[in-house]
Amino acid sequence: MPLIHLTRRSFLTCMGAATASGLMSEVVLAGAQSENRLVVILLRGAMDGLDVIRPLGDPDYAGLRPRILEETPDGIPLDGRFALHPALADLLPLWQAGEFAFAHALALPYRAGRSHFIGQDALEHGSGRADGALGPARDGWLNRALTLIPGADGRTGLSVGQERLLIMEGDAPAGHWFPVEENLLSAQGRRLLDILHEQDPLTGPIYAEAMNLASAGGSGKVLREAEMYSVLGQELARQLLGPARIAAFSLNGWDTHQRQGHHLGQRLPLLAQVILSLRAGLGAAWGKTLVLTLTEFGRTARENGTAGTDHGTGGAMLAAGGVLRGGRAFGAWPGLAEANLLDRRDLMPTDDLRRYPAHALRALFGLDRSQLETVVFPGLDLGSDPGFIL
Repeated sequence: MPLIHLTRRSFLTCMGAATASGLMSEVVLAGAQSENRLVVILLRGAMDGLDVIRPLGDPDYAGLRPRILEETPDGIPLDGRFALHPALADLLPLWQAGEFAFAHALALPYRAGRSHFIGQDALEHGSGRADGALGPARDGWLNRALTLIPGADGRTGLSVGQERLLIMEGDAPAGHWFPVEENLLSAQGRRLLDILHEQDPLTGPIYAEAMNLASAGGSGKVLREAEMYSVLGQELARQLLGPARIAAFSLNGWDTHQRQGHHLGQRLPLLAQVILSLRAGLGAAWGKTLVLTLTEFGRTARENGTAGTDHGTGGAMLAAGGVLRGGRAFGAWPGLAEANLLDRRDLMPTDDLRRYPAHALRALFGLDRSQLETVVFPGLDLGSDPGFIL
């Protein structure tokens, strides 16, 4: 597994290290009075749900992906139809405990263009338009939700990373903290930065721990990627055990046009590490926590000539948490026969992706139907409760 060199010269924070390495582009934290917790993980690049949660029971699946299955054979059976990608084996105990679930064939209203840039903006904004266009406010659905959550105040939002996440932009006040390379600072500037974080109860502990890690062992100190993601999970848990109740961050690297088996084999264990570290760090609070992974769209049903997949439509959402009614598949499976595919190439969407986070906000934070359908996700038909939260 590749190594990430974490030194004093490189990064001020472990989360900043992840940002700069291209593995994690942004972290956002928010606080509220509710005891429930929601973590949203944005998987940038369009995760191939058909590979991560494999419909091996569908008679057409193997014929569509012979090289991918040859490179990463089989999977871990979950039920009579679906199997877990082998690289997510560490999450199998969560499935068995009813703390892991998924839904296939989900898509945003934006489906035709299959553009990462438009799709990611539409995902974070919660756009209900077929062209993915944002509203005049250019804000995010999570920020709009925060304006409606009881107990939220001006301290509820903090954006950490080189760039802000659109999902947290809007009327709800939100701070932004970004990593600064130490070699750009004078001794006086470094001391001012130390003082700044020492006086901040939210960023102070993260900053101090990162500097301790960066100092340990001198320039030869290295952390494996999995260890770094473990730190990320622990820091998120620490914040969620304090005043924070909502966390959102993004992970890059899911655009798998070639050598998909290789790339997913590296990305999926890191995703599992974040989830498991968060679970361990939260302890009993995990029982009031929901984790959702969302991606801008799915990928083609048929593999391409380089053992990868191209931009598609119907995708998958993964969910974990003690508040989850897990150990099952949610949503309607459309099948992979050519006649059932969208444009004879993509998994046919059977549901609006936005319904799942909307129902999560309703169950966890008490938002009502009208708020969700008009303010948080304009144009959404909330529909019936999919029943994925206890």
